[in-house]
Amino acid sequence: MPGRTALSALPSRGARALAFVAILIGGLCGWLIGFGFARVLRYSDEASAFWALVAAVGAASGTAVIAVLGLRAMGEWRQLSDESR
Repeated sequence: MPGRTALSALPSRGARALAFVAILIGGLCGWLIGFGFARVLRYSDEASAFWALVAAVGAASGTAVIAVLGLRAMGEWRQLSDESR
C-alpha cells in the first residue's frame, strides 16, 4: 500500500528521553541515600564515596529495568492498537 508507513516498535523520542532522565534521577537519589547512610554510620570519606557509588549504580540499574519494561509495554500497546485498526 503506497500511503502506509512501516510500523516500528520503538517508543517515541520523548518517551526515551524521559526514561533517560528518570534513570539519571534514580542514580542521583541512590547516591544521596548511599552517602547519607555511610555518613550516619560514620565511615571515612573514601568509604562514604564508595558506598554512595555502589548505591547510585544499584538505583540507576533498578530504574533502568523499570524504564525498559515500561517502554516495551508502550511499544506492545501501540502495536496492538495499530493492529486493531
